Amino acid sequence: MPSCEIKGFVDRFNAEQVTKLEQELFRQRTRLADAERTLQSKVNKAATESRRIATDTIESVRGRLADIRRTEAEVRDSRIFPGHCAPVLVMEDGQRVVKPMRYQCRIAGKPATYDVKYPGTYNARRDNLEGFWKPLFGYPHGIVVSAFYENVSKAKMERRELAQGEKDEHVVLEFRPNPPHDPLVACLWARWSAPGERDLLSFAAIIDEPPDEIAAAGHDRCIVPIKPENIDAWLNPNASDLAALHAILEDGDRPFYEHRLAA
Repeated sequence: MPSCEIKGFVDRFNAEQVTKLEQELFRQRTRLADAERTLQSKVNKAATESRRIATDTIESVRGRLADIRRTEAEVRDSRIFPGHCAPVLVMEDGQRVVKPMRYQCRIAGKPATYDVKYPGTYNARRDNLEGFWKPLFGYPHGIVVSAFYENVSKAKMERRELAQGEKDEHVVLEFRPNPPHDPLVACLWARWSAPGERDLLSFAAIIDEPPDEIAAAGHDRCIVPIKPENIDAWLNPNASDLAALHAILEDGDRPFYEHRLAA
């Protein structure tokens, strides 16, 4: 597809998003004004909550509008969030190719409501590959090249108990391997289709129990990177030999993960 045609799609999508966001901004400003008028006459729990929600939503919408309109790249632009698209390496006709896929997997044959019923399907637990993920494990796999980010308890990260009456906070940590290199994250993916709907390519990253340094930072899971020499075997799986696939995951890349507060 020519780059000018791609730009046209992006521009149209952004224009549609701006319209929707501006409409939402108008609704929330109206909601905020109504709540503040109510609170001028008396303290009202419902109006107080409505003011809080409207204020938070206005801030969020403004940020999303600013992101659409800015032209300078930021570090967070390289992050992959559930529900967003990411480049996934797959095998097609004997060739390695990269396809954009949504980071939340919808298995073929499932209804679209599957996304709501199972909102955590952006990750596939390794101990459930032959259970929930059986329709995809052993069939064409994928790889994503990425560091990973996680919400963790601040108290757990600081390795301390909460003081009496203290509320825990959450922080976002960025985990990167040391020595520095790009981890080849093992993924499952699916092509979903339904009458009258656009085809959907989507994926889930395989996760497992955390190594000591990630557990010490307060998190309970970790991506599963594979070794470069196993790329083709992973992308061309044999469904009749799942043991070989488990062996690839077991013998995966095992760096030491350093962490820092995400930008």
